[in-house]
Amino acid sequence: MTIYTAARHRAAETRPRVTYTRVRPPRGTAGRRRPVNVAAGIAAGVWLVIVAVPLYYIALTSLRTSDSYLTDGALRPPSGLTLENYRQVLDLGFDKFIVNSTIVTVITMALVLVMALPAAYAMVFGGTRAVRATFNTFLLGLAIPAQAVIIPIYLLITRLHLYDSLTAIILPTAAFSLPMAIVVLTSTLRDIPRDLFDAMTVDGAGTVELFRRLVLPLSRPGLVSVGIFSGLNAWNGFIFPLVLTQSEARRVIPLGLWNFQSRFGTDVPGLLAAVVLSTVPVLALYLFGRRQLLRSLSAGYSR
Repeated sequence: MTIYTAARHRAAETRPRVTYTRVRPPRGTAGRRRPVNVAAGIAAGVWLVIVAVPLYYIALTSLRTSDSYLTDGALRPPSGLTLENYRQVLDLGFDKFIVNSTIVTVITMALVLVMALPAAYAMVFGGTRAVRATFNTFLLGLAIPAQAVIIPIYLLITRLHLYDSLTAIILPTAAFSLPMAIVVLTSTLRDIPRDLFDAMTVDGAGTVELFRRLVLPLSRPGLVSVGIFSGLNAWNGFIFPLVLTQSEARRVIPLGLWNFQSRFGTDVPGLLAAVVLSTVPVLALYLFGRRQLLRSLSAGYSR
């Protein structure tokens, strides 16, 4: 016991001493707060007013009666609110337009996502000349507006006997959304480290397994962005429904609003009620997609 205690004392004496020095902040910086950017706060407040006032006007006017709209002020709260405008719009068949737009949007998003990701995967990891030529062709599609080729599209749709159908809207809408989707997903896949592919290839993973277990999970931010982009294009598309459909049963929301503009030319509250009904679904899609996009970005960063 005595030998053990003596050894501990000798070890403590030979152990180097560590001294700690307290670093003091420079004089005058302790407790200093970050300066407030007054100009940025004023600009943000002005922008909030610019965005909020039109939304307030649209929502409030859609709940007014025609008499109160003509007598009360534009931004003055009405004495009584009514849902009669919404009932009238739905009775005129606006719910059919919402269903048609939903079908077109969902199928267009599915087609774009299913076709764009494998194409981007082949263009990133396929180094052949044909793959590069195909990618350049898709880049060329970004420079061609739909208005420039609407006549060939109309002839093609009529010869395929697809005129006046939702398929006639879905196919060209998805085709014009593909170039941007492929460019975005190609950039997303190029950011994935090649070491991950090499490690999985050494472990014996094939092309399908690489795509399913590596490419698909890590490309979720790009997929969400592409889905939002293609969904907004399909929901707000006007030229393809105008040229490629004719019957009222195949109308979508933008074309329905165009027809409601002539029908409710003097009934502004009724027209704005239709605008609110057409805005709420796409606003919900945007809010949902924004949350999913932030989650995907956080998940990708944590990896």
